[in-house]
Amino acid sequence: MLAIVILSRGKCGLSKCITRYLVGMAAADFLVVISEPILYRIIQNYLPVSFFFITPVCSLIYCLVFTSTVISVWLTVAFTFDRFIAICCEKVRTKYCTESVASLVIGMVCLLSCSVSIPWYFRHEPEYVIHNIPWYCITKPMFFSSNLWAVFVIFYVILTPCVPFFLIIFFNFLTVRQIVIASKVRHGLRSHNNGQHDRDLEMENRRKSIVLLFSISGSFVLLWVTQVVFYIYRRITQIYSYPVTEPLYITDSTANMLQLLCSCTNTCIYTMTQSKFRQEVKNLGKYPFNLLLKLVKSQ
Repeated sequence: MLAIVILSRGKCGLSKCITRYLVGMAAADFLVVISEPILYRIIQNYLPVSFFFITPVCSLIYCLVFTSTVISVWLTVAFTFDRFIAICCEKVRTKYCTESVASLVIGMVCLLSCSVSIPWYFRHEPEYVIHNIPWYCITKPMFFSSNLWAVFVIFYVILTPCVPFFLIIFFNFLTVRQIVIASKVRHGLRSHNNGQHDRDLEMENRRKSIVLLFSISGSFVLLWVTQVVFYIYRRITQIYSYPVTEPLYITDSTANMLQLLCSCTNTCIYTMTQSKFRQEVKNLGKYPFNLLLKLVKSQ
């Protein structure tokens, strides 16, 4: 919420296009935190008999978990692709890297993510029916026997996170290569023209702008790599269930934890890489005290 408020103010020295993507990513990450750890895990453990366990409600929460995850992942891909266009494709940059295009891309990602995740709502059936009210969610037997469900699950896992994982690595590789080439060319031209190594303010600003990109996409790759590798391992070995004492269970739990942690790191990244963001955090923290001081003085 802090990141959403500060970034929405537009005072962090970032372009409107980048700001729009960052606000969308922060909102998607916030939705992941609300749906997965809070609604799906904490409430399940501490409020076992509540409104949240009526079958349509818990099915909706389960669907929301997948929807928010897909949105968060693919907005990271969209942001990475936008920065790739901005740095590597000068002819397209002026038309694509705009606030209106960013808004359109975010809207399309949200719409498609919701559409793709709808089938998860129909995975469950009620465990009990008490006074005509269905309670709890258990997986339908056909989920394990239906070929249609099997195809959908494979499609979903390829969609998130396998394809985004490799797309982010690919776009970052191309971006880094372009930056290295451009740096060498500019360095050679400036040395030839000036006969000395002056500060290149344009390249310094470019390096600062891509620090944010590499921090966000790099943290995504590092925190999702365990999940991707473990999924590939399970598909190869055909092992899908294991006791809680097995190392595979610990690996699975660790992969899920790291995946969820990915939704909580972006605010820390903003704070560490953007000095103006840190200043806005300080200003926001001082605001209630300044307001109270003004009220006291006015009295």
